[in-house]
Amino acid sequence: MAKKTEKNKFKKKLVHNYRLVISSEDTWEEKFSLRLNRLNVFVVLSISSILLIAITTLIISFTPIREYIPGYESPELRKNAQNLIFKTDSLENIVKRNQAYIDNLALILSGEIDSIELGAPVERVDTIDNHKNDYHYANFANSKEDSIFRAEIEMEDRYNLFGKKKKSNFILVAPISGILSQKYDPKNKHFAVDVAVSKGTPVKAVADGTVIFSEWTSTTGNVLIIEHKNDLISVYKHCSSSTKAQGDFIESGEVIAVSGSSGELSTGPHLHFELWYNGFPVNPSDYINFEL
Repeated sequence: MAKKTEKNKFKKKLVHNYRLVISSEDTWEEKFSLRLNRLNVFVVLSISSILLIAITTLIISFTPIREYIPGYESPELRKNAQNLIFKTDSLENIVKRNQAYIDNLALILSGEIDSIELGAPVERVDTIDNHKNDYHYANFANSKEDSIFRAEIEMEDRYNLFGKKKKSNFILVAPISGILSQKYDPKNKHFAVDVAVSKGTPVKAVADGTVIFSEWTSTTGNVLIIEHKNDLISVYKHCSSSTKAQGDFIESGEVIAVSGSSGELSTGPHLHFELWYNGFPVNPSDYINFEL
């Protein structure tokens, strides 16, 4: 009997009507009223919650918003991520190969690698002085490609006194003007010309090209290496400072560095200039007039 009485009380509480009134604060005029009970409120709130959950589920399922939910994996996004990983791996391999090529080329041109194969028989001779190795080239005849290159440059030299018509726009300009303190001497492994100048003289690029090396070394100081068209490479050493970085495109005659005496092998302000064609050193004085 007691339990039945409690159930009746609970039922009466659920269906007991209340009146929700909205009135004016100043005049107490009734603006809006609503009759409700606990059961109606519970039903309305339950239905509203179910509808809200249903609408949210539909939005997440059929719109791009689902991609922002942590843990959700879209097949399209997964495919794009895999493609990006493959492309990144391929680019890393290409960058490593290019960097290895540039590093090896820089070591050869900076003189840190003693043995340089020039396509001629090499006889190795051990010297007692400082326990260093010297190399004697049994045959240092110019290659066919070198001879062709020399002929082309002679026809295109901007300092040609005979005024012949140039057959090409590829012209070498003097990187700097001064006195040749040391000439090109391949027998003593001096594959360059040293041009004595005052410190702070601007150094110019001999032709259009791209900087493939711009670093400081302990022996040769600030070094710049520029790759030009027609398999030509120019090297500038012992600069006091450089104004270009690796990867920069250089125009002919553009200032790329300032002369100086940096590096352990330098004894005074000068420019150590090398010219390489198709992997072989050539005499820069044959193509450029440094003493203007």
